[in-house]
Amino acid sequence: MAERGISVDHSTVHRWAIKLLPVLEREFRRSKHKVGKSLRMDETYIRVQGEWKYLYRAVDKAGATVDFLLRAHRDKAAARMFSNRQSSKTGRQRK
Repeated sequence: MAERGISVDHSTVHRWAIKLLPVLEREFRRSKHKVGKSLRMDETYIRVQGEWKYLYRAVDKAGATVDFLLRAHRDKAAARMFSNRQSSKTGRQRK
């Protein structure tokens, strides 16, 4: 915005994000390709801006990333919640 000569306060951008991100998420999810009922969870650690982070991914049979979770610390509870959320989205039964 500054390149175009428009001055915007950070609180304005924050309000825009709160208002528009849920709308964008709904639209993006609507246009996503359908995922099969078979998913696998993948956990690894990667370097992001010089810091090590844990990356949890839900991957379908074709190897496409369905969703991901990036955490600063390895967190078993967060990984389990992520897995349960993916299970509920795809309708997969948990054992």
